[in-house]
Amino acid sequence: MTATTPSSDRSRRVRHGGPLGGAGLYLAVAVAALLFLLPFYLIVRNALMQDQEITGEDWKWWPSHIRLSNVTEPFHDLTVDFGRSLVNSAIVAVLSTVGTLLVCSLAGYGLARIPYRHANKVFYAVLVTLMVPTAVTFVPGFVLVSSLGWVDTYRGLIVPGLFSGFTCFLFRQYFLGFPKELEEAARVDGLTYWSAYWRVVVPNSLNFFAAMATITFISGWNAFLWPLVIGQDPSAWTVQVALSSYLTNQTVNYHLIFMATALSILPLVLVFLFLQRWLVQGVAQTGIKG
Repeated sequence: MTATTPSSDRSRRVRHGGPLGGAGLYLAVAVAALLFLLPFYLIVRNALMQDQEITGEDWKWWPSHIRLSNVTEPFHDLTVDFGRSLVNSAIVAVLSTVGTLLVCSLAGYGLARIPYRHANKVFYAVLVTLMVPTAVTFVPGFVLVSSLGWVDTYRGLIVPGLFSGFTCFLFRQYFLGFPKELEEAARVDGLTYWSAYWRVVVPNSLNFFAAMATITFISGWNAFLWPLVIGQDPSAWTVQVALSSYLTNQTVNYHLIFMATALSILPLVLVFLFLQRWLVQGVAQTGIKG
């Protein structure tokens, strides 16, 4: 007879329809998926409706007549240059992502690998920045950017946020677990820390970099308060600031707001679908393949 363990009994109960297995597990996943997709359904539904249907007393699961003309309406609005705001958000998000990955990965690699007697002190100083509320540094940051003449510029929107203490912390922790054998072999071949980083570490960490890129891009695209203050001219608005301008004290154009929201979400969905495989591998496997 073969001995059984408690873990094997639990796995067998799950496979054969235990309390959390079988139909129950699929039902839980289905409910979670529906709750996750519900906001997207409401956005698309309302974006293709007329305002009378959205605010009507009778609930409708889908528009009686799909108004495809709503798709182009945000781009024809004379009060808000929605197309320009999408371009601004794309530029800010992409450049912020590239800059943050470069700065934070180099900082994390230096703290994890380059011997320096004050490395731990520098690392603790980075952690301290995570405990400082954003409201404390917001006004000094604006004064500095304003004194440099960076208001209404991409530099003012991008440069102040290039360094992230949390992203630096994640990179340091990741590089601490990176196999030293690969770097030692590179050092034997005569590579410097800089060359080893670019030619050995980065190519073997693409999954982790992709995961960090996805998170950073979404954060840069969804930023609102800093772009609202720095982008004072409508030509410098990002898409989140442009969306807020549709809500006024006089009128609320519901279908226009929902359509603009759907269009602003579309790039994030595409980025996630493109990078989801690397995102999962970067989190689950820490970027190293056996």
